[in-house]
Amino acid sequence: MFMKNQRKWDNPDMDPEHANLFISGCKDHKIEVGDCCLPHGSYLVNLAHPDAERKKQAYDCFQNDLVRCNKLGIRLYNFHPGNANATTREEGIKLIAENLNRAHADPETGDVITVLETMASLGNTIGGTFEDIAAIISHVEKKDRVGVCLDTCHVFAAGYDLRTPESYAEVMTKFDDIIGLKYLMALHVNDSKAPLASYRDLHARIGTGYLGLRAFHNLVNDERLHGMPMVLETPNDSVDANGKKFEDKSVWAREIKMLERLVGMDVDSDEFKKLEKTLHEEGEGERERIGGQVEKKKVKDAKPKTPGKKKGKEDEDGEEAEVKPKRAAPKRKAAIKKKVESEEEDDDEE
Repeated sequence: MFMKNQRKWDNPDMDPEHANLFISGCKDHKIEVGDCCLPHGSYLVNLAHPDAERKKQAYDCFQNDLVRCNKLGIRLYNFHPGNANATTREEGIKLIAENLNRAHADPETGDVITVLETMASLGNTIGGTFEDIAAIISHVEKKDRVGVCLDTCHVFAAGYDLRTPESYAEVMTKFDDIIGLKYLMALHVNDSKAPLASYRDLHARIGTGYLGLRAFHNLVNDERLHGMPMVLETPNDSVDANGKKFEDKSVWAREIKMLERLVGMDVDSDEFKKLEKTLHEEGEGERERIGGQVEKKKVKDAKPKTPGKKKGKEDEDGEEAEVKPKRAAPKRKAAIKKKVESEEEDDDEE
């Protein structure tokens, strides 16, 4: 769920008719908006950007979403922390907190809680470690206005193993020690097409990825998480009888029912083993494909880089290295570049 077009900078007024439809629809279906709705922030917003113009643009879009949430009675708002491409990590973390403090002080945002999502990659991305999230929270003045959404695919790709009861318990203890479980407000429930610590954000259907069904059994049977919003962001593409791909939203309904079935289910039972085996086999092809890509990259990165020969320098035999003349680049017709108001996601399938 997005509060507006997540790939445009526009902040149009919220259509009152749409707002009334949302509110009445939630009432008709007995959905407690404040407890279970977790909208996702714009993919364009980077609250860590230091440039004044970019900073204003990001903040205005972010603040507008919070105002919309407040008007609809939505209490939780999830967003990607940002990246430090244009600054240092430390300064980026401070800028994120600075923007949060400003938003929290704005009466129009009400009591909406800004929920930091855990990220999959490292590098310039902020939020790929629990330490990043904790550092942002440490600079936030109103601690009751900030929380965390744990994305199972993201944390697994970032190196946090949820697959066994022991490793799951270790990760949750680490989360509590570094961030604090009191800040955990919601979860994005996704399997991962990529292996542990691959730093690739590729969502898979529950039980078909490298996390496997046991990880989600650990999750749904953790009573500390009961009552928290759990949002599926798994792929919903299917193939019809003619081999044509189509969007199949019933995938999510089946996954929700399956997750509900896992509560209290014995992992040593035939029921669990059969389900686990079926889903594991279903995702085998994608795991092998992505796993192969990850291994190739590891091998490539491990190879020592040999510097190329420079012009006019002597080679190892003492002779001057041959310098081949460069071919003139073919002339190309000038083209007008079209500006597209969208940002490439982390190559996930949200």
